[in-house]
Amino acid sequence: MATVIIQKRKRDKYTSYIIYYKDPFSGERKYYKSLRRRKDAQQEANDLRSLLDSGKIPDPKKNIIRPMTFKEVGKGLQSDWVLQLDKEELSGVTVDGYEVLLGVLNRDFGRRLLCEISKKDIETYRAQVVKDLSKVSSNRRLFILKQVFKKGIELNCVAADPVKDLQYLNEKTHQRTRFVLPPILDDLILASQKTRAKFYMPSLIFLGSEHGAAKQEALSLHWKDIDFDFGTHGIIRFFRTKNKKERTEFLMPRTREALLQWKAHVEWMRRRKRIDVLDTSLVFCHLNGTPLLRFDKAWRRICELVGLEDFHYHDLRHTFCSNLLLSGSDLKDVKEMIGHSDIAMTDRYSHLPSQHKAFRQSQLAEHYEGGNGVGNT
Repeated sequence: MATVIIQKRKRDKYTSYIIYYKDPFSGERKYYKSLRRRKDAQQEANDLRSLLDSGKIPDPKKNIIRPMTFKEVGKGLQSDWVLQLDKEELSGVTVDGYEVLLGVLNRDFGRRLLCEISKKDIETYRAQVVKDLSKVSSNRRLFILKQVFKKGIELNCVAADPVKDLQYLNEKTHQRTRFVLPPILDDLILASQKTRAKFYMPSLIFLGSEHGAAKQEALSLHWKDIDFDFGTHGIIRFFRTKNKKERTEFLMPRTREALLQWKAHVEWMRRRKRIDVLDTSLVFCHLNGTPLLRFDKAWRRICELVGLEDFHYHDLRHTFCSNLLLSGSDLKDVKEMIGHSDIAMTDRYSHLPSQHKAFRQSQLAEHYEGGNGVGNT
C-alpha cells in the first residue's frame, strides 16, 4: 500500500493539514497539497492512496490552488454563460436572471477566496435566506453557487467542492397555485390598455393564460416560431431552457390576434421613425431590435389597476392549467399541454373539480333521485 502522510500544522489564526506521499519510484517524500479541514484532508489522502496504488503519479501542477476570489471565478462563469447564449443553449432572459443572482451572491461572498468558503458557510447562508425570503430563493442561489464552485474546480481554485452534496430544499409547501377565472383575465387585458405597455402586454398575457407560457418562453420567442397561416388559427412553438423541452400548439384566436396587432404596430413604428434594424427576429423587443428583458413594472401596474395583490406573471401559467381542468380536460391533458416532465408536477391541480367530474356527479344525482328499493352486492 502506498505511503501517504497527513501533517497537522498550527498557525496563528488557523490550522492546516498538509499531505505528503512517498514517491514509489524514487522513494522521496513529496508534497501533495494543504487543506484547512481534517475531514477534507483525510478524504484527499484516501484518494491519493488509491491513485498511487493504481500505479499512477499525481501531477504536482494540478495540486497548486490558485488564490481567486468568488467574484473573479464568477466572472469566468459569466463568460461561459455568454458563450452558451451565442450557441443558443441559454436564452437572454435566463442569462439575465443568472447574472442578477450572481450579483446578489457577490455581495456576501465576492471578496472571499473561493478556497476559504466552507460547506458550513454555505449552509448558514442558506438557512438565513430561507428565514428572510423562502426555500425557492434559497434553491435558486444554491443553483448558482453550485455553478461557481464547479467553475472553481475547473480553474483549480478550490481543492474540493463544498456544495456538491448539498441537496435542494423541498419547495412543495411554497408551490403557488393561484389562478384567475375568465372575467378577471378580461379585466387584466382592459387594464393593460391604460399603461404605456398597452401594445405588447396583451400578447404576453394571452401567451401566459391561453398557452401556459413561462416568462422565459415568451420573451425568447422568435417570429419563426409562429406560423399564423397554418390551418385555421396557426401554430406556435415554445422551447423552455429550464427542462430543454419543446412543445407546439395551435394558436388560440385571441393570442393570434394580439400577436398580429403587436407585429403590425412594431413594423409601422419602425417605418414612421425610420429605424434601421439589423435583427428583426425577436417577437418581444425594442424598436431597434434589442431584446425586451423584463416587464415587471408594467405587470405590477396592471395588477394594481385590477386590484390583484401578490399575483405574479407566472400565475398565468397556473391560470392556463386550472382553466384547462375546469373546462373538461384531465391531468394527463394538462401535463402534455404545459410541458411538465412528470405528472407529479401537475398533481398540484388535482384538487380542482372538472367538467368531467361534474357530469359524473350529475349522473349520480339522477341515479339517486330515480332509484328505489334495497340492493345487494
